[in-house]
Amino acid sequence: MKCQILHESRGRLRVHLCQPRMTIRQADLLDLYLNRLPCVRSARVYERTGDAVILYDGPRQEVLGALARFREAGNPLADQLPEQSGRELNQQYQNRLAGMVAFRAVRTLFFPAPLRMAYTALRAMRYLWRGLRCLLRGRLQVEVLDAVSIGVSLARGDFATAGSVMFLLRLGELLEEWTHKKSVGDLARSMSLNVDRVWQVTESGDVLVPVHQIQAGDRVRVRTGNLIPLDGKVTEGEAMVNQASLTGESVPVPKRVGSMVYAGTVLEEGECVLEAAGETGSSRYDRIVTMIEESQKLQSATETQAARLADHLVPYSLLGTLLTYALTRNVTRAVSILMVDFSCALKLAMPLSVLSAMGEAGRHHITVKGGKFLEAVARADTIVFDKTGTLTRACPTVVDVIPFGGRDPDEMLRLAACLEEHYPHSMANAVVRAAREKCLTHAEMHASVEYVVAHGIASQVGGERVVIGSHHFVFEDEHSALPAGEEDRFRALPDQYSHLYLAIGGELAAVICVADPLRPEAAEVLSQLRELGVGRLVMMTGDSQRTAAAIAAQLGVDEYRAEVLPEDKAAFVEAERAADRTVIMIGDGINDAPALSAASAGIAISDGAAIAREIADITIAADDLHELVLLRRLAQALMERVQCNYRFVMGFNGSLIALGVLGVLPPATSALLHNLSTLCISLRSMTPLLPGGEPV
Repeated sequence: MKCQILHESRGRLRVHLCQPRMTIRQADLLDLYLNRLPCVRSARVYERTGDAVILYDGPRQEVLGALARFREAGNPLADQLPEQSGRELNQQYQNRLAGMVAFRAVRTLFFPAPLRMAYTALRAMRYLWRGLRCLLRGRLQVEVLDAVSIGVSLARGDFATAGSVMFLLRLGELLEEWTHKKSVGDLARSMSLNVDRVWQVTESGDVLVPVHQIQAGDRVRVRTGNLIPLDGKVTEGEAMVNQASLTGESVPVPKRVGSMVYAGTVLEEGECVLEAAGETGSSRYDRIVTMIEESQKLQSATETQAARLADHLVPYSLLGTLLTYALTRNVTRAVSILMVDFSCALKLAMPLSVLSAMGEAGRHHITVKGGKFLEAVARADTIVFDKTGTLTRACPTVVDVIPFGGRDPDEMLRLAACLEEHYPHSMANAVVRAAREKCLTHAEMHASVEYVVAHGIASQVGGERVVIGSHHFVFEDEHSALPAGEEDRFRALPDQYSHLYLAIGGELAAVICVADPLRPEAAEVLSQLRELGVGRLVMMTGDSQRTAAAIAAQLGVDEYRAEVLPEDKAAFVEAERAADRTVIMIGDGINDAPALSAASAGIAISDGAAIAREIADITIAADDLHELVLLRRLAQALMERVQCNYRFVMGFNGSLIALGVLGVLPPATSALLHNLSTLCISLRSMTPLLPGGEPV
């Protein structure tokens, strides 16, 4: 690709593509290409001007060479382009905004007065009808106030004031609609599928293949806890599917042979084979957008309170107008109250603040599914952490395999990997990775794999029941026994590691020792959360009391619970909420799903189990727990901004009303100042909450 350097400074380049125009697709592709380069910190592409701004580390020639090699045709990244990037939406609203402002300027400068008055009267019909419709329904809402103020201005012959009021109302509506759709679009993209490979059913068995290779009619196997990657019809098996992401249903839906399943839903229990209805679940984006727009989750208590307060103030504004006229017999002073109301700013600024905060969280790789969850994070006084994969690294390592009953350790690791590869949890990933590093191939030797809710996996191999999981699952639930004469060897298991127990035919076959190192930032993050006002930090783990106590001491948590089951985590969270605490639960596994659902806000780690991400209200990246601190600061900053907005709206508009009643400000000036203040506070509500918009 040929390009011209427009501006250059240390670590920064602005280049212009040498071509007539840049398409939206090309801009998306170049943006993706540049941001994937290892030497590039960040890049932004501007399709209107055909420019790209690149921040980079390392040699300048490396960036220039990458630009020269860029080609749109045949680019392998083209398949990874998002279905919707948001550029087209921004372009559409930028055009509408520019057109609205330009047309008003032309109308004001060049239209003769009679034509301007006729246009204003015609536009006013829309607002007058809105107000009349509210009255016919027996409601006194903001639309009534808008209609009365515009109607009185027209009746007094003040067409300029009526036109200004309507223009600013339309401008506010456009900005609100733009920000809302952009925030919803960003949220939908972050919630879109992230499935790279699927198990395709073939004549020779199940084969792990890239999802883009699946064609209509191909069969795909989906197991417990996994995301369904494609729309399709069930051809084998039975399953319970969580469809909350698409339909809002909180209860899993049974799916049997002949039932349709949809991309993006989660298989909670059972196993099924589906026949793909198409090549991808591409319609999922549009379905998610619809779900978000219809979902009440987007309405935080703050937004609901603002809307309710705005409507409740309308009768008082009308009453104030009548009293002012009755006392002063001055129409101008009475109309001043109609020109200034609290409702516009309250109804506009609060939702914009919340949606903008959700968008800002998205830019920091934090997905928030609704404004009320940011509110919960800001007010949280208790945070409950799952240990494995959350406070510890999501990549624990197998350090030893201790066989029992004279079995071969490599064969036991091979069998364990064969079972664990179906469940994307950090401990399971460690087992699979250890087998791969030892070149232990593990063909599908089992008939089926069952995830047992009480924390373990079971299957049938060679006619014998094989189970793998925690001590509680293997010995208490499955009643497995130690091989005769190996009790001392079992008691000598190293204490410093986490243990996975593998049993075959009711007898312990091996213990897999896993080093589960703490995240280096974990203790610092917990300390920072305390500084931000979180009073209670609790750790939950299925590990033994000994292991849990050692880790809790390193982290400095206020409380820990060991050897807990999924229902124990959920019960603890529910008990805390019953005690009137605002509880945040953070986890990454299938077994964390009940607690995530029970919490005031559930936070999942992005590379955890699909069902945890689907049920959670917030998802953070797996790279760094400092995102929790950023999220808390962002949520608190949102609440501070909301309170600041309340104070400003009530104080400024109250002052305008007082000055209008006293005759200091004429109605036109009051309307102009009121609408300008509403526009300014709305624009301010769209600005970043965190200084510089940078992560902590």
